[in-house]
Amino acid sequence: MNTVKFEKGSTLAVAHRGLSGIEKENTNSAFVAAGNRSYYGIETDIHRTADGHFVVMHDDNLKRVAGEGISVNDVSLKTLQSVVFLDVDNTKDRIDLRPATLENYISICKKYEKHSVLELKDDFTDEEIAKILDIIKGYDYLDNVTFISFIYENLTKIRKIIPTQSAQFLFVEMKEEIINEIIADRLDADVYFKNLTEDVVKKLHAAGLKVNCWTVNEKEDAERLVKMGVDYITTNILE
Repeated sequence: MNTVKFEKGSTLAVAHRGLSGIEKENTNSAFVAAGNRSYYGIETDIHRTADGHFVVMHDDNLKRVAGEGISVNDVSLKTLQSVVFLDVDNTKDRIDLRPATLENYISICKKYEKHSVLELKDDFTDEEIAKILDIIKGYDYLDNVTFISFIYENLTKIRKIIPTQSAQFLFVEMKEEIINEIIADRLDADVYFKNLTEDVVKKLHAAGLKVNCWTVNEKEDAERLVKMGVDYITTNILE
């Protein structure tokens, strides 16, 4: 199995949860697979553990990815990393498929010189946001990170510490109040692709903002979005 190529033009491709169309999502294997290809960036998600670590995971529990009903926020990192994920073929034969940490992810992005698109899943405190930033500073990689979140306050907390940090607000519906708010706060957009229109792309570009869209897995959709002028396309399998 391999990626599906599309005509990108000047649009940049971001591997969603790593190269999740081929490797298990949000694992080191998925990040390395994306790192070895032409992607501009690698997207992932982080939650906090009970003992204060930041673990790579989309869901707030392991039921879907590992078949085990463990809540990420309620257990230690050691407990989480004792669990083996289900592979893409639903087997559990690969002991390397375990929850990764923020540190694992950033180090892989840095090794392969990929931009980090880091989704903040929990409603993080000011102290936790500062700790996340400090971890990434330890790798000297903050200039290569874009933070994304559905929780607006996560992004404003980051901007209070680093006013120029790249950040995108995730949203689904195209509401005028959302567009006006992100323009006022100078936050880039990360939009569900089916609801994105060319007029909105033009409006955001006119305001000096960038447009990312998720999650695009059909070549025809991607090439239509490229013609609309989006800056980034987040995808599981396109390249």
